[in-house]
Amino acid sequence: MDWNAGLYDQQHDFVAACGEHLLGLLPDSLGFVVDLGCGTGALTGPLTAKAARVVGVDASPDMIAQARLRLPQVEFLVMDACDMPWNGCVDALFSNAALHWIEDQERLTATMARALRPGGLLVCEFGAQGNIGRIRAAFGAAFQAALAEEGIGPARLNCEHFYFPSAQEHAALLARHGFSVQQAEEYDRPTPLKGGEEGLARWMAQFFAQDLDCVAPEAQEKVFAAVADALRASMWNNGGWIADYRRLRVVAVKH
Repeated sequence: MDWNAGLYDQQHDFVAACGEHLLGLLPDSLGFVVDLGCGTGALTGPLTAKAARVVGVDASPDMIAQARLRLPQVEFLVMDACDMPWNGCVDALFSNAALHWIEDQERLTATMARALRPGGLLVCEFGAQGNIGRIRAAFGAAFQAALAEEGIGPARLNCEHFYFPSAQEHAALLARHGFSVQQAEEYDRPTPLKGGEEGLARWMAQFFAQDLDCVAPEAQEKVFAAVADALRASMWNNGGWIADYRRLRVVAVKH
């Protein structure tokens, strides 16, 4: 995924705002905390009040560049979360709205277990089963129609690779890798999008960018219009779009 960090902060700052409650699930006076998928560092700053050392990790160079501008005193690394180098020395792993982007969840979970010390804490929240289900369905139909118009056969969408598990499914994954799950809770979180009429198109332009890059700009506009038409009755309210977010909040301890 290629991220536009400036657009992300301007249009999608709800991601960090909705994740602020997660900070309260971490104890104070920690030694070493890693912010996995830290993005532009909006929640990394508050983490520095919880720990002596905080490192922000993200696979996007653009996001990390923005985070370094925001918090020059904090260590940030451009890194795939599955490649974390630490072994048994991290007190807590914190992650908001990031883990669902990683396709190889077995490898990720094994890496997290390796990085944490015994008794170390995983606190995270990401997309749950059914997350953005209506948006994905409408986008998939419109995108396949756009491909057909251009004479291209059906294609598997990148958004179909997103990891949106049930609480039971993810708890079982963590247990296989030596975690004791204290909390795994799914909940609906209808989320207003910024930008009025253009809010849904801007959201798709960011989060479905890899798929949209496969078609011409004119076709992209047709996709945006078709998705808006399909979802207006259920997701347009009081002058804005309400995305059908569904989240999974997890707290687990490494054995």
